[in-house]
Amino acid sequence: MTPIQPIDIQPIDGTALERIVAGALAEDAPWGDITSSTLIPADATATAELAAREPGVFSGGPVLAEVFRQVDPSVQVDLKAADGAAFDAGDVLAVLSGNARAILLGERVALNLLQRLSGIASQTAAFVAEAAGTGARVVDTRKTTPGLRALERYAVRCGGGQNHRYSLSDAVMAKDNHLAVLTADGTRDLTEALRAAKAGLPHTMHFEVEVDRAEQIEPVLAAGVDTIMLDNFSLDELRAGVRQVAGRALVEASGNVRLETVAAIARTGVDIISSGALTHSVRSLDLGLDIRIAADPAERQAAPVAGGAASS
Repeated sequence: MTPIQPIDIQPIDGTALERIVAGALAEDAPWGDITSSTLIPADATATAELAAREPGVFSGGPVLAEVFRQVDPSVQVDLKAADGAAFDAGDVLAVLSGNARAILLGERVALNLLQRLSGIASQTAAFVAEAAGTGARVVDTRKTTPGLRALERYAVRCGGGQNHRYSLSDAVMAKDNHLAVLTADGTRDLTEALRAAKAGLPHTMHFEVEVDRAEQIEPVLAAGVDTIMLDNFSLDELRAGVRQVAGRALVEASGNVRLETVAAIARTGVDIISSGALTHSVRSLDLGLDIRIAADPAERQAAPVAGGAASS
């Protein structure tokens, strides 16, 4: 397994990770695992392999470790794949060993999260590969699963992509509805309204404005914005927009960004390509947990306990 590219992946926020995992475990086993406590001896031990059923890019090593830290800290988690590494079908991504009940209790939460995160990392890596050599950055959006943003944006980074603003609190990003309200009274033109808004911001606050037609570009640039987003522009319009901006602001392309369109968009010369598809339209990868009960080592055989989405 080799990394998609040499990337220094910004880690997941630890507080968010702990909260997300705790919530998922409480949802899945609010009063414990009745099946395992009924069928499995309390002192039974097992070894389980996290195996790939299809190729992809791995994301979620810290998530796997946190799940079993919360379930039972004595369960050993041995990661065989680094986050951001490509893998093939059949590759073993991690090995778990310890109390069998604990492994069975945590396996579905771990798989649900790792399958989704690896799907996002794999999708992002494909987008990044399409834009390679153009200088355009592939970034995500706020179109994330509620409650999972910290993890899903980490997965984007694992795939070689970058993150847009994390939340509404991080940067000013004026979109079409904001502009409509801002100039609704008809007393100020767009440039004047944006300049006045920008004047009240700290000098460290990034200011981005979305435009959906070419005639808005010059009035927005005249306000001194940091980034201008060209929303749903055609390829010819994007090229013309890049020429018009001429380095006065960063140029972001958004809208109609899919795997089959991202390469052409990147070649227009834009600086940033944002796509909600990195997170909102992703198929979870098929990963499985193959578990062994540690009885007679000469006789035990690996048996799949939980694979992809079909397992309940």
